[in-house]
Amino acid sequence: MRHKIIICLLSVTSLLSVTSCVDFLDNAPDDILTLEMVFNSKLRTEEWLAQCYNGIPDPYTKMMRNYDAYADDFSPSQDWRAFTDWDCIDKILGNWNSQSDWQGNFWGDLPVRIRQAYIFIDKAKALPEQNQYAEDVVNMKAEARFLIAYYYYLLVNTYGAIPLQTWISDINDSDPSLLIGQTPYDEVISWIDGELQAVAEILPAKYGEGRFYGRATSVMALAIRARMLLFAASPLVNPKSDEVDPDYAGFKNNKGQNIFSSTYDHGKWERAVIACRDLIREAEAAGYKLYYEYNDDGSIDPFMSYSNMCYKEFKDGNTEILFPRPGVDFSLYSQHAVPRFSRGQGGLGVTQSLVDAFFMSNGLPAITGYDSNRKPIINTASGYREKEFSTTADVRRTKWIEGDQTASTANAFNTIVPAGIFNMYVNREPRFYVSVLFNEAWYRQSNRYVQFFNLAEDGRPETGSFWDAPQTGYLLRKRVHPETNAENNIYPYRPGIICRMAEAYLNLAEALNEWEPSQTDEILRNINLVRERAGIPTYGSEAGQIAAPTDQAGMRDIIKRERRVEFNCEYAIRFDDIRRWKQIDLLRGDFDGMNKFGTKKSDNENDADAYYTRRVEITRAFSEKNYWLPIHQNQLDKNPNLRQLPKW
Repeated sequence: MRHKIIICLLSVTSLLSVTSCVDFLDNAPDDILTLEMVFNSKLRTEEWLAQCYNGIPDPYTKMMRNYDAYADDFSPSQDWRAFTDWDCIDKILGNWNSQSDWQGNFWGDLPVRIRQAYIFIDKAKALPEQNQYAEDVVNMKAEARFLIAYYYYLLVNTYGAIPLQTWISDINDSDPSLLIGQTPYDEVISWIDGELQAVAEILPAKYGEGRFYGRATSVMALAIRARMLLFAASPLVNPKSDEVDPDYAGFKNNKGQNIFSSTYDHGKWERAVIACRDLIREAEAAGYKLYYEYNDDGSIDPFMSYSNMCYKEFKDGNTEILFPRPGVDFSLYSQHAVPRFSRGQGGLGVTQSLVDAFFMSNGLPAITGYDSNRKPIINTASGYREKEFSTTADVRRTKWIEGDQTASTANAFNTIVPAGIFNMYVNREPRFYVSVLFNEAWYRQSNRYVQFFNLAEDGRPETGSFWDAPQTGYLLRKRVHPETNAENNIYPYRPGIICRMAEAYLNLAEALNEWEPSQTDEILRNINLVRERAGIPTYGSEAGQIAAPTDQAGMRDIIKRERRVEFNCEYAIRFDDIRRWKQIDLLRGDFDGMNKFGTKKSDNENDADAYYTRRVEITRAFSEKNYWLPIHQNQLDKNPNLRQLPKW
């Protein structure tokens, strides 16, 4: 008879006084599986470590709905507010306070995994008779240390002010030793930094066996370290004298210590540079690199490179992925982005501001900003037009076949968009087409052009579920596998990507520009690696290049633009960028889309039925308090030594 064996773990005490259970199925007749029994078994030891890994958030579900959607890339259907798992919409509308539940729940979930990992470090041992040797245990304990450091990184990156507990608490301890207060931000960062460097000295850069894919490596540790130190050097937590927020400057823990420093430290940028260089050196030496696919003439195929970077695994040659989460739930993500008439739920779109952010094929920005009336400031040098419709097809050298019914992998050239497409979507850079599904674009899986017009097959229906239609006039295409076929319930596998090589290069470019802006050659080299793969001209003084900025502010601007486009709709990056740059104003006010109520193929701004006109879709209400997530009030009630973050 099979018995369900349950081990209950008290979470890391200073963060959350809850319990969590780890379930195992076992043939033994016992009702309780002790720690001794677990760690006397190789199988159960490995299962315990696997449970520690389970806290890594899923990029397609947990992070997208509870983190990424707060930024200005995703645009979920407002009508999804009726569903509890889409409460992100209420939050971006301003309905968020310290008593609101947050489904990301890092404060509740991650301390449980941290405690599990500490127990693993304390209890795991060699079992040579079961082929678990001392060197295996050393590596596994380093994995557990990495997970502890990573989870603390997620906590401090999200809440800013957290208790740092680096020991296993005894449940018999007195309350004062259990309910500790918050640790100064820089102390938490320094501790995590030390741990990530230490485990990077132990863990391999990669594994030779596919079954270890997703297990912690030195490259994963260094990737998180580089990302963390870039954030820690940025204005939000490293403000210059004229950027200091008095609320945060006076924010103290229960011991009277300042949580955040209000003194600018230029050396933090140097530490970020060193961390980025360490990562790139280790990764490149181990064979990690940007993912490329090529045309038959040997030229880079930017469409296929950027697209398949999201779908190919390490074993398939995608060595761009530095930190994967192999097990992810991508089916709902895909369903939400598939057009309604193709049996999808058709409501997961992107914002007009993201559409505006993509470069033209000549590498120049189409739109440089907005005037006081929110009208786009068009960069005429780019050739961008926001009126009328194309008279010829846009044909490029690529094997990408998602652009038109005439496309074929056997062709040297393929149509990206046919004639008759709104000029806003013509002659844009490859990453735009891979990322955004716009009205009248070709949808290969259904062998048709999508119709987002009001009352059309993919638009808002006359009756029924209004949420199954693109609210901004766009659906998300990026990370929706091109072989997805909702009609036949086909959702091909793709890995969850937490860190990748392109971020390493752009992180280094940004850190260098802030630390020593005179190092323009190295800064541009790292930006240009990403642009070259994207199929757009690089920056420089040679023929065919775009003139590079001559000052730090100009360089900062092109780095920010490149990050917005390259990492659009990816794991946490955009929301973190907006926060660390202290640009929360980007997340409040009116957000536009196309006119979803339009029934006509027209760009006449004076015609209410014209589809191709800008229309306010949602008015967001984020404010300075949203630089950090609040500690839930029930945690403050349980632990009197915690202090709520300013403005909450």
